[in-house]
Amino acid sequence: MRKISLVMLLAVIVSAITSCNTKKESSKIMNQSDFPKPPIAEAIPDTFVNFGTERIDPYYWLKDKNNPKVIDYLKAENAYTDTVMASTKELQKRIYNEIIGRIKEDDESYPTFKNGYYYYSRSEKGKQYRTFCRRKGSMKAAEEIIFDVNKMAEGKNAFIFSSYYISPDNGKAAYFYNETGSYAEFTMKIKDLASGRDLDFRIDGASSAAWANDNKTLFYSTINKSLRSYRICRSDIDTKKSVVVYEEKDARFSTYVTADKLRRHIWISSASSTTSEERYVYADSPTDDFTVFLPRVKDVEYSVYPHQDRFYLRYKDRNNLNGKIYELPLTGYDDRKRWHEFVAHDTLTRIESIDVLKNYVVLELRKNGLTRIEARPVGGGQSRVISFPEPVYSAWLGGNPMYDSQTFRYTYTSLNRPTTLYEYNLADGSSTKLKEQEVPSGFDPDDYEVHRLWATAPDGVKVPMAVVYKKGLKRDGSAPALIYSYGSYGVSSDVYFSASYYSLIDRGFVVAIAQIRGGSDLGEQWYEDGKLLKKKNTFTDFVACSQLLIDEKYTSASKLAAMGGSAGGLLMGAVANMRPDLYQTIVAQVPFVDVISTMLDESLPLTTGEYEEWGNPAEEEYYRYMLSYSPYDNIKAQNYPNMLVTGGLNDSQVLFHEPAKYVAKLRSLKTDNNILLLRMDMTSGHGGATGRYDGIKDTAFEFAFILNRVGIDK
Repeated sequence: MRKISLVMLLAVIVSAITSCNTKKESSKIMNQSDFPKPPIAEAIPDTFVNFGTERIDPYYWLKDKNNPKVIDYLKAENAYTDTVMASTKELQKRIYNEIIGRIKEDDESYPTFKNGYYYYSRSEKGKQYRTFCRRKGSMKAAEEIIFDVNKMAEGKNAFIFSSYYISPDNGKAAYFYNETGSYAEFTMKIKDLASGRDLDFRIDGASSAAWANDNKTLFYSTINKSLRSYRICRSDIDTKKSVVVYEEKDARFSTYVTADKLRRHIWISSASSTTSEERYVYADSPTDDFTVFLPRVKDVEYSVYPHQDRFYLRYKDRNNLNGKIYELPLTGYDDRKRWHEFVAHDTLTRIESIDVLKNYVVLELRKNGLTRIEARPVGGGQSRVISFPEPVYSAWLGGNPMYDSQTFRYTYTSLNRPTTLYEYNLADGSSTKLKEQEVPSGFDPDDYEVHRLWATAPDGVKVPMAVVYKKGLKRDGSAPALIYSYGSYGVSSDVYFSASYYSLIDRGFVVAIAQIRGGSDLGEQWYEDGKLLKKKNTFTDFVACSQLLIDEKYTSASKLAAMGGSAGGLLMGAVANMRPDLYQTIVAQVPFVDVISTMLDESLPLTTGEYEEWGNPAEEEYYRYMLSYSPYDNIKAQNYPNMLVTGGLNDSQVLFHEPAKYVAKLRSLKTDNNILLLRMDMTSGHGGATGRYDGIKDTAFEFAFILNRVGIDK
């Protein structure tokens, strides 16, 4: 519900032009009193009593988007935002053009070979969406366009093309899309790739798919009213007959279906935040009953990776939080005496992901917040390790869809190094650069400084943070800065090359990424220490990182901006209440801020599945703890920073009323003269605008707000 896509975690991928001295400030920074009065939402109190505690919610009525008064209020807020931001139109346009200048608009992904075809996608100048293509046997063969998403999106206010799955005979593609901008609700169709036409087959609310080897049996998952993926179905696309093969009864669990790399099995995975279970059927016998691989045990998570003559089991429990890997026999694998430890548990190293090839198991590991990639021979012997020289970077495993391959791919990036795809040769240990992110307007990494800092949290824990800025920056507290983080669901706040940030950096900004608890940046315990009854560590870690930027004179409180989205928006709301004096500006993107009301309402999307992240407020201990930090419930009469809050009317993860209520209550209580804006996307969902150019406009708008608040208007 509150998870955020990688695309949104840092807004848009792009970087560097136009240098502007921060001293070139406009003569006057306009504040709230310089504009017409903002909209005031009507207060209609609703009273709620839990465990003897009374909560009064004056804006509960704003949750009904079928109420014309609600829509009128949202439109009034958007009109007010347009009025306040009118003076930044030229700045928005300039930032937009800068970002476009750092993007190769006509670009093509590096092709991937799978089952006889090379698959790739491309973007074209002026077009919002990608085109997905393939060539048979060779990149010199004729191009087949599988999906032109631009044509599919014509005339639509929002369009998301999620994914597609090719049948084993390469003749059909099951694909997922929606026209709402929601990241939780998709329609699945099947396209005949020879004719280019869709079959007479449509499933609304589908969430995953896998083909059996007969090319006519399709397994797929569907969601219920609360958007939980709860049921697996099997369809014969010739007869159009469908049957339910599995239903997940536990509301904490979601279930999905996949086919493995060997095309030997179809897998059904069921998982909560702390427990998982897998079952399988042979892909050659799709009408057989599924077999449970290992029965679920509370607080035990496992994943199965088939090899030709064994299984690899990634295993995690309370005593092995960072995970370990076992080798299991193909038969009799439920006899634990036959399990062989392939990778031991390491309290300092988290197993992020694995990929099984014929001769190697390739591991993506995380230690001290940094990635290590290691390839271990299946039969034993010396491992191959890819080491990275820079002190702050991100790398991730791309694997290889072909089981017999002697190569795999990985991606490397840092705050001042464009994202680069490599292919690693297991035979000789060499890496070959396949594709580097191009910056058409030019970019020199040596023009920028990148450092890793460590802040001290109130409990003494050291929290890492990466910073990037232009060389020559004076560390006297005069520079503006932006600090970003997420800090929930075990999602790490990794650094990577984002050209959009350079519209700030080249204007004198320091940009910082804080790796706070609640993510898995320093291992699984790092996540455990930032959830449930330890959630406040997430907020105090972020405050400590912000304070360090000030103490080390990278910036000052009068020049510091903070940004976070979704659960990172919860972070923004919490620190705004706790330490409003520390920030000059806050941008809260689709923020999860009404924690108690949302988590008490089991009818809302995905709520019950998140009890293991936040706690169940039906239990008094969790209720009182959540109430103590819920941003909406803790707004009080005090000064707040300048704030931009965004939302999406079709958001199914953080419903639109959360940011709307939050702004309404802030307006009624804040005692300052700072700007407070609500920007509600009336046609899209959790990720904002769905087209790439429209997404860049959103980024330009947010950055213009940040720059305007520190007096930079060029």
